[in-house]
Amino acid sequence: MNAIVLLSFFFAVCGLFSSIHSRNFTSRPAVVNIGAIFSFETTIGRVAKIAIEEAVKDVNANSSILRGSKLVVSMHSSNCSGFTGMVEALRFMETDAVAIIGPQSSVVAHIISQVVNELRVPLLSFAATDPTLDSLQFPFFVRTTRSDLYQMAAIAEIVDYYGWKQVIAIFIDDDNGRNGILALSDKLAERRSKISYKVGIPPDSGVTRGDIMDILVKVALMEPRVVVLHVNPKLGFSIFSVAKYLGMMSNGYVWIATDWLSSYLDSSSPLPSETMNIMQGVLALRQYTPDSDRKRSFSSRWSNLTGGSLGLNSYGLYAYDSVWLVAHAIDAFFEQGGVISFSNDSRLRSEGGDLHLDAMSIFDDGLLLLKNVLRSDLVGLTGPLKFDSDRSLILPAYDVINVIGTGYRQIGYWSNYSGLSTVPPETFYMRPPNRSSANQQLYSVIWPGETVLKPRGWVFPNNGKQLRIGVPIRVSFKEFVTKVQGTDMFKGFCIDVFTAAVSLLPYAVPYQFIPFGNGKENPSYTELVNLITTGFFDAVVGDIAIVTNRTKIVDYTQPFVASGLVVVAPFRKLNSGAWAFLLPFSPLMWIVTACFFIGVGTVVWILEHRINDEFRGPPKRQIITILWGKHLQQLFSPISGIDSLKESDEPIGYQVGSFAEYYLSQELGISKSRLVPLGSPEAYARALELGPKKGGVAAVVDELPYVELFLSTQCTFRIVGQEFTKSGWGFAFPRDSPLAIDMSTAILALSENGDLQRIHDKWLMHSGCSSDSTELESDRLQLKSFSGLFLICGLACFLALFIYFLQIIRQLYSAPTVEAASPLQGSSRSGRLHRLLSLMDEKEDQSRQKNKRRKVERSLSENDGDAKSGSNTKRKGIEMTSGSNINPIS
Repeated sequence: MNAIVLLSFFFAVCGLFSSIHSRNFTSRPAVVNIGAIFSFETTIGRVAKIAIEEAVKDVNANSSILRGSKLVVSMHSSNCSGFTGMVEALRFMETDAVAIIGPQSSVVAHIISQVVNELRVPLLSFAATDPTLDSLQFPFFVRTTRSDLYQMAAIAEIVDYYGWKQVIAIFIDDDNGRNGILALSDKLAERRSKISYKVGIPPDSGVTRGDIMDILVKVALMEPRVVVLHVNPKLGFSIFSVAKYLGMMSNGYVWIATDWLSSYLDSSSPLPSETMNIMQGVLALRQYTPDSDRKRSFSSRWSNLTGGSLGLNSYGLYAYDSVWLVAHAIDAFFEQGGVISFSNDSRLRSEGGDLHLDAMSIFDDGLLLLKNVLRSDLVGLTGPLKFDSDRSLILPAYDVINVIGTGYRQIGYWSNYSGLSTVPPETFYMRPPNRSSANQQLYSVIWPGETVLKPRGWVFPNNGKQLRIGVPIRVSFKEFVTKVQGTDMFKGFCIDVFTAAVSLLPYAVPYQFIPFGNGKENPSYTELVNLITTGFFDAVVGDIAIVTNRTKIVDYTQPFVASGLVVVAPFRKLNSGAWAFLLPFSPLMWIVTACFFIGVGTVVWILEHRINDEFRGPPKRQIITILWGKHLQQLFSPISGIDSLKESDEPIGYQVGSFAEYYLSQELGISKSRLVPLGSPEAYARALELGPKKGGVAAVVDELPYVELFLSTQCTFRIVGQEFTKSGWGFAFPRDSPLAIDMSTAILALSENGDLQRIHDKWLMHSGCSSDSTELESDRLQLKSFSGLFLICGLACFLALFIYFLQIIRQLYSAPTVEAASPLQGSSRSGRLHRLLSLMDEKEDQSRQKNKRRKVERSLSENDGDAKSGSNTKRKGIEMTSGSNINPIS
């Protein structure tokens, strides 16, 4: 019984190993079928067919991959038809194909992706570049080339690199063209550029030369001169031909073609000279594939295969790599125990008819094969074949080429990692990414018209339309801008600046001034600027302040005058008499300062008195005090600036129509009930003179240019505090307007050549008020303000001299008279004068020396016991010695 059990167990184990061995053997079948769908008759299709066939040969010749299984590819042409492509894809399901390579058309890819989603067969497209195919809607679609999302990013960076802001897009109106241009629009918007005009061309072949001419005539009448062409080769060359005929391949135009042009040039060169002549100066993109030994070897092999009749383009390289990618994924699939098996879908059972839907089946392990495709990590002819988290090949890059002569030259590269450069993208991959504008570089371009000068990228439309320029109708401060009565003309400082700047532009600008306002009060400048965004005005000219909320909706030129909000208030003169110098310090401060000086002086005197001769002698030499005061109290106002004005509750005036009201209420939080609109300089003066207690205002807040003009004729008011905003005046244009840039350059030129200052002096220099002296007095200290200080100093000096002379005279009369006079001396009066001068010249330290000597002699007399006689004798000798320097009085 036990033997029977053991025998049964043995057969069971053998059966298990047999089953495992059988599964491993059947998981690597002799033949693995894949399909390929693309259009054989197109340039890309002809190249792809050869590339795929050669790739299959190379895979089957390599024993390290598929190991025992043979890769077999079945090719069908879709003829660029979505319906045909769908039918051919369904036919592949009858042959148990585990993957499909292709299609090249994005339109066909959209349809086939729906089929492979249901049948769980990976679809690897080497040429479908529509960005929307990356969507989660198509999980079994795998793009083995570059998405147009990156190509459009490259074009946007080129547009930004050359400083263009508007482009025109011409495209085939199908999934690929429409979605590609949508991606371009998004990428341009990231760089504050835009597509100003889009024109889609029907995808069928019924477009005539007349249709193309109608499209390009409309383009020629528009402002932008940068045209992006996203079409197929047949339509593209037709467009270039008509553009050449219309003179649109000449100086000033920019044509940027997507990679359809480079693919055709790579495969069909050399082209006839008449074909090359119609696209001289065109820029084009080409998918970048790094140079390698494998790539050079395959290119040499390609030349032998085709005899030079068909060139190898980047799409051919990606088609070749797609086969290898599938082969590696299938090999990994087998290594993981995957089995090629199919099952019927109950939803596809035929109920009679000839469709034979039940012949189609679902790839059971299709999801596992898809995962292996997306996990691929190998190096092909096109570089690394590895997918990122978005299921796109890593490190997208493009060549930038310039069509010239009989071919083209490469002017640089673009990569998603480093942007534009003149060195291969892989140079930067080991460095941190740096997309700063300073690192973006391209070689020089020969543009249409055979010029190396960068085209401006736009012109004024040649349609007879004039720019509608809004101008405010001011009722005050008309020196800045005012409407000439009875005409549609304007004049003033701002108008002269605008016309002078326009005259410096290198092209004519047709324009007309459109008045804005009712003529009864200054209009709202915010409303005026907003009309630019609605398209009612093409620009606004006048005293338009450059403020934050407006810069969000329009572009301004370079400021032509500095501005900022200031506070104007009435002032009164304080006492500026003889004692004005005392005002800086309070009485308490003066007392503390004096006490401090006296205390410090006393301490110094105590420390230095015994050892420093400078601190011995008369008291007048011990105390020297110099006090100096400085104060700008010529003018006084209860308002010291915007802070004190804000903290008060008094009314504030502002100019009607200016942004001051918005700033005071919204930015500073001042209640609108405190804000009083004033419409003219006269209203300013009247409200300030009345003051807040009589129905006026405490101060007026306005922009500096208006205030300076107001104060030139109103001498009883002045600016208090500092400017609390910094801005300027500029002309307003629509966002990203190239005219705003050129006008800014012209305004800078006016400033540099002095014309701007001359225009300013013409309109804004007034001398009706002697405000210069008023302001001068407010900023300078006059001599009379220090007369009190000078008086004190003078009295002190006079008193010191008077006391000094009294002491000298007392010494003169108290000194003993010499009875014996020299016969050589003159009269008694001259002798006293001589003695007076001698006393004034005598050293002051002699008395101190006498005291020291007396102390020494007294000490000696006490020790010798002969103090009195010796002391008297010595004292007389000293007095005689001292008196020997004085001439006797006659």
